[in-house]
Amino acid sequence: MGPSTSSSPAMLAAAAAVLLVASGRGAAAGSCREAKLCCPGRDSSCVVQKAPINAIIEDLSDKPCYCDHACLKLGDCCTDFKDACGVVDCAVTAWGPWSECDADCGTGMMRRSRSVQRQPENGGKHCPSLLQKRGCQGTRCPHSNKSALKETAMLLPAKLGNSRRANETTDIRRNLRLRYPKQPHENNEYCVQFEVLKASKACRKETSYSSLREGERVCVRCESQALRPALGYRCAGPGVADRGTRWTALSAPHCHGKWLRLSHHDDQPSCPACANGASFIFV
Repeated sequence: MGPSTSSSPAMLAAAAAVLLVASGRGAAAGSCREAKLCCPGRDSSCVVQKAPINAIIEDLSDKPCYCDHACLKLGDCCTDFKDACGVVDCAVTAWGPWSECDADCGTGMMRRSRSVQRQPENGGKHCPSLLQKRGCQGTRCPHSNKSALKETAMLLPAKLGNSRRANETTDIRRNLRLRYPKQPHENNEYCVQFEVLKASKACRKETSYSSLREGERVCVRCESQALRPALGYRCAGPGVADRGTRWTALSAPHCHGKWLRLSHHDDQPSCPACANGASFIFV
């Protein structure tokens, strides 16, 4: 009998692979430039076969690749597609600085932008957003007498201010989340002098607050850690001239009353109006 003229599919695939390599086509496999293919849109026929059509693909790198613009989204482009077909992605600059808050007082918006350096070409990636926004809080709030009349000053003995400087972890205001790092007016401390109009009887039982008696004058220091951005970087409860406002002892809530603001000493935390300095600090 003569030699058999039939061959199995596996044998044909192997022979085709040998011929592919022998003919030098293997080096060009997977190349849009060598295949001279660049197709717009989505075109399934714009394909480069890395192995014979009937070959069994055992390595994922042997899968066919495409030279149509849809391959950018599908992720099956040939390795030289962008270079061979002149595909250029959009390029943008780095983000610029954030703008100032567009609200002088209260909730506002900050913006930053970037610009396009290179427009996309031949199906390249589109340009991303060129503008970003984020919320902000305007701190240039006017000192409103109406607001101050409704506020209740919360007090702590002035000696706790010294304790805070020695060891910040003992500052009760830190636990109350009333500290604002990186304040624009962090050194803008001041002192306020009050005349006590009313004081509850419970104050007499508290050594730290016994000086809060009717007719007595006390000085209260506003320290940087108690400045509140929402109030225009001042302490809560500074009082209003010629109008009585409320106060309460933070560590002794049954000790409370009303007082009248006599003087306000900006940038003078030493409280010159009181011979012994500040008796209390705002919280």
